[in-house]
Amino acid sequence: MNYRRPLIAAIALSLVAAAGFLVYKKSDAGKNTDPSSGNPAESSAPIAAVSAEILNGPEQLLAAYRKIIVLLADEKNLSSKEKAAANQVGQSLFHENLARLEKINEQQRQLQTQPVAQREASYDALLAYIESGKDLYDADRLAFREVLLSLQKQVAVEQTLPAIKVHKRISEDLTALDDIEKQYDQELKDIFSRFDSRAIQPKRERWDDYLAHLRGIYTREQIMKDYGVIVPYVPTAEVAAQDAKENKEASKSSEIFGNGLPPKTVVLSFDDGPHPRYTAEIAAILKQYNVPAVFFEVGKNIGNVNAQGKESLGNNAKISRDLLAAGYALGNHSYSHALLSKQTGNSLHDEITQTDQLLKAVDAKRSPLFRFPYGARNKEGMELLSSLGLRSVMWNIDSLDWADPVPSSIADRVLSSVSKEQRGIILFHDIHERSIKALPLVLDKLIADGYSFAGWDGKEFTVSKDNKPSTEKTSVSTGYQNSWAVVIGINDYAKWPKLQYAVQDAKAIRDTLVNRFGFSSDKVLTLSNGEATRNNIMALFHDKLAHAQLKKDDRVFVFFAGHGATRKLSSGRNLGYIIPVDSDPDQLASDAIPMTDLQNIAESLNAKHVLFVMDACYSGLGLTRGGGSSNFLRENAKRMGRQMLTAGGADQMVADGGPNGHSIFTWTLLQALSGKADLNGDGMITATELAAYIAPAVSSVSQQTPAFGSLPGSEGGEFVFELPTETEFLSAQTSQLPADAIAMNTKLDNGRKAEVAENSGSSGGTITIKNLQGEEQKIATPKQADASTRQLAQRANDKGLQLYKEKQYQEAEKAFTEALKYRPDFGLAANNLGFVYYKQEKYAEAARWFENTLQIDASRAIAYLNLGDARAHLGETEKAKKAYNSFLELAPNNPNVPYVREQLKKLG
Repeated sequence: MNYRRPLIAAIALSLVAAAGFLVYKKSDAGKNTDPSSGNPAESSAPIAAVSAEILNGPEQLLAAYRKIIVLLADEKNLSSKEKAAANQVGQSLFHENLARLEKINEQQRQLQTQPVAQREASYDALLAYIESGKDLYDADRLAFREVLLSLQKQVAVEQTLPAIKVHKRISEDLTALDDIEKQYDQELKDIFSRFDSRAIQPKRERWDDYLAHLRGIYTREQIMKDYGVIVPYVPTAEVAAQDAKENKEASKSSEIFGNGLPPKTVVLSFDDGPHPRYTAEIAAILKQYNVPAVFFEVGKNIGNVNAQGKESLGNNAKISRDLLAAGYALGNHSYSHALLSKQTGNSLHDEITQTDQLLKAVDAKRSPLFRFPYGARNKEGMELLSSLGLRSVMWNIDSLDWADPVPSSIADRVLSSVSKEQRGIILFHDIHERSIKALPLVLDKLIADGYSFAGWDGKEFTVSKDNKPSTEKTSVSTGYQNSWAVVIGINDYAKWPKLQYAVQDAKAIRDTLVNRFGFSSDKVLTLSNGEATRNNIMALFHDKLAHAQLKKDDRVFVFFAGHGATRKLSSGRNLGYIIPVDSDPDQLASDAIPMTDLQNIAESLNAKHVLFVMDACYSGLGLTRGGGSSNFLRENAKRMGRQMLTAGGADQMVADGGPNGHSIFTWTLLQALSGKADLNGDGMITATELAAYIAPAVSSVSQQTPAFGSLPGSEGGEFVFELPTETEFLSAQTSQLPADAIAMNTKLDNGRKAEVAENSGSSGGTITIKNLQGEEQKIATPKQADASTRQLAQRANDKGLQLYKEKQYQEAEKAFTEALKYRPDFGLAANNLGFVYYKQEKYAEAARWFENTLQIDASRAIAYLNLGDARAHLGETEKAKKAYNSFLELAPNNPNVPYVREQLKKLG
């Protein structure tokens, strides 16, 4: 498949259709695809005949995106004046593209009025070019996310099967864009896999290759020159002194600058809204963190003012009112986002006053804050603000979220600038999906570093007690650069009793790390049975990990399943050992690996967090601490962590006989990592949460007493697993746990609850477990995390999926119902609720919920399959056949196709 053909033709085809041309797929050449037309020749126009004028708009869209990247590619090497000039030109390009996108959206809306065949052909041609444009780089595709989102929304209105297929195709393309984003998010170190089911095929291209390609087309100097900007040479000392004097005088004016804030204080500001989708999500994140912000709004996004001076508010005005009701400040960002430094007279006056009039119509409590578009102001504009009682607000930290397509890069830029400035007004925009993704990364780090957030109090930006970030919020961003693991399992000991399940345990842990938590398979180092000699184990740590050049933001997970032993030293102190496959019981001191060696290894590894999980029983390593608080978790990103969790204490036998060929300890660990150890519901599992879940559960069903703590030298950091979001639509093919696994989980859950209730006593939110010396310690259980309604809905759905797999249908029904209360439009939960009804043989209720799913998201093929099954059970043959056929149309290559064809044959 070709990838490198310009994407401009993709959007051009939308314009072609709106202009009245009929677009054909090549395979349809010569056919009349419009039944309303009698003459194929009169109803078609070959793509080759599309005029250059029609292609011009989309070409400019892609070209402007590329120019922005070229302008800002070397931002770190630019002088302050060069950077300011490049930013101003870049923002001009960006806002021109906003206008182009709106025009394209309007042309897509007009496409809805075209004949069906013409509309479908246009959709197909549009998506084909996006997916396989010959000269299109992956990074180019990121520029068209909003085009796809808009098209997806418009297609969703149609309920025809062809439109549903297009909706599904767009969804797959958007998913592929997420993968492209992750490619650059991981600094281009991982190579994309191929996704046969997706139309967009990510390639193996580096960002540097893409940038080199763009530099072959554009230069920064020419772009800026085209926009009337030439950066002067480095000024003389006299000019520099004059500039400094002018800046000093400006800082004394009524204008507000970020460098005037107190140390370690920031103001969050968001420009260009309100946006019908993204502004509310930004506000939800801010509420979750309990931090203030100011939103500088563009007047035309709120409403309009007619020639008689009468204002009229639009649909977005409700968003503005909601922001005010939530305690955020609203500021003026001009009416049309014009370059006000080049405006004078009535045009300048109207740009400022019309938006102020609209903001007052929203609510008289609007703030007197004004931000010049692009930060470009002139003397007349400043005087006009003064006469109107408005104050200009600048910024000193630019996220560049309007230019940078990668959220982690945006976050890194902001954090680096804040670290340098130590205070400031941060510029974001509430009109980008990427800003939503970057914002939590920024807030987590700033709060961890002790920054305060200032809000507008009516006179100035101040930090109030009410604006103090929530210390109870315990969501932790992992922030790991690379994830490494050492996984060892030994059954076939030569001189120690053989074990049954250790190798199977190690394999399951490896699969979980790779398949569930995204560890790269080449970074999971494994040894089993005869490979796990003392020399080989030590070589993994001292050679392979050392040669891997671990970085300070890496994590290392170590799992050992095998024998452990404890030896009492002459001092009376116990020393624990792990037993390699070639160890002699009579030569423990020389053949085995003492815990002190593991402690030294842990301290020597150049990684942020290291966690040892040992499915072996021993004692003999003093631990320094074993708990944490939400405040402690906030600083997790900057604290080194070295922790260990063991299956039991000295002279205790590891309990094999768990489900699926696992020891009880490893089975419980696997269940914990499936989500059960997320005790506070924040989507993260810390090492402390693992211990708090596993220790009482294992103790309740065996003679083992798992132990946990931090190794000496640890600075209090927590190893963190970030749970993946569950996206499975339940169906008859969804796997469930076997009877013995369900029985064991029931024992573990019930036993754990009893142990926790007994051991907590009057301590409330604490759990009593052992350290490696066999002494009791108390671990504080984390408090329930705050979350947005979207997050709460996802957590409820994830819980329901877990309960379904354990065949707890009534509890799963409650969980999916809860998810839908948080988000009534949550198609995933709607389908899953329907399938729980189906499993309980409530077929009519199931069918209703499958139909609800399809109303929410008509492209979900699996919901048609489920609906067909439910209708068949109800004896509604024709409805069942219709649903099955829709499934076949949407998913012709799905593994369930043979089953569906068999069902259709039975229905006749």
